[in-house]
Amino acid sequence: MQPTDTPFLLGVNYWPRTKAIAFWREFDGAEVRDDFALCVSLGLNVVRIFLFWDDWQPTPDSVSMECMRAFEQVCDSAVANNLKLDVTFFTGHMSGPNWPPRWLLDSAAPRGERENVVGMEYIQSGYCNPYTDPIALEAEKLLLRTVVTAFRDHPAIWMWNLGNEPDLFAQPATHQIGAAWVQQMTALIREIDPAHPVTCGLHVASLLRDNGLHVDEVFKAVDVAVMHGYPMYVGWARDPLDPDFVPFTCALTTALCGKPTLAEEWGGCTVPPGEPSTVWKWQLRGQPREQFMAGETEFAAYVGAVLPRLQRVGATGALLWCFADYHPGLWDRPFNDEWRHERHFGLVRPDGSLKPHAETLRAFAATNPRVQLASATVTLDVSVDEYYSAPEAHAQRLYQNFTVKM
Repeated sequence: MQPTDTPFLLGVNYWPRTKAIAFWREFDGAEVRDDFALCVSLGLNVVRIFLFWDDWQPTPDSVSMECMRAFEQVCDSAVANNLKLDVTFFTGHMSGPNWPPRWLLDSAAPRGERENVVGMEYIQSGYCNPYTDPIALEAEKLLLRTVVTAFRDHPAIWMWNLGNEPDLFAQPATHQIGAAWVQQMTALIREIDPAHPVTCGLHVASLLRDNGLHVDEVFKAVDVAVMHGYPMYVGWARDPLDPDFVPFTCALTTALCGKPTLAEEWGGCTVPPGEPSTVWKWQLRGQPREQFMAGETEFAAYVGAVLPRLQRVGATGALLWCFADYHPGLWDRPFNDEWRHERHFGLVRPDGSLKPHAETLRAFAATNPRVQLASATVTLDVSVDEYYSAPEAHAQRLYQNFTVKM
């Protein structure tokens, strides 16, 4: 296992502590500057930001100039702090509910399994499928053309990203439709900006079921393979803080697509300082909900165990979810009321103080980590088509083989 000359990227997924997903509509440039300065002090070099779709595109034939001006400030703050941005378009799923742009609503469309929110209100309407609806497709192209054209030469840009776990917002009817959508959007970005890489923010569901976005097809079309994973949400992980699970998802993604993989989103929610790990139980829209909540010390140990394991599988970097716990003043909003665990995923507590795993991340960054040639890999012993005939069964079997090597 030899290091390479390529830096191992370290970063965080970003919403401001006092704004969360109201970031763009309540924009505060000073808060962004302070937050980015803190990121740099922790040794981070990448921040992933989200262009919240309803705010950025108020109508299908317009892009918010207020958001564009705010984004310029974000980019300038990133450059001032020597940070690069992973810029995520079409953010319709976030922190529990789905947030469709209001022009996409269609009362005749199926509602889906998740709560839908417009503005800050729960709604009963469904919405059109963004992979095939002609109005949505033209709107998506407009948003890409507007943002990429304006910012392709800005030194803050690192990567363009086609979505945040987009299958949770809507699924293509077939994986062929999903692949065609990714190809179309990627081609448009490359036509405007051939200099910056493109990705699509897939999560572990694309490894465990046929959700219309197969990792081999999606990551063949784009430049960078990424994966999002959380052991506490997968029943066959060995523990809610199983340190081999996230590295396995990256190794399996690489085995399926042939590209090294970035752990673009991973982490966990924590209880207040001094409390032990526990399981919270509550009602979510009238249905029982359980959520593992890590003690801060246990979670710091988890982060410290995952990072070198990611290097062992040849991962290109690690971006934690997320920058900050959300301030109590936000807890009555839809993303924080009944999705209460979403309040507590941060490196930073609600009062602005650092959690122990922020210091773990800082210590790892101080070692000047490099991408390593993979010494722990997943051997795909079936074809990709065979894999997707029973993906979760194959993943679970391959995980058992993988943990022997670790």
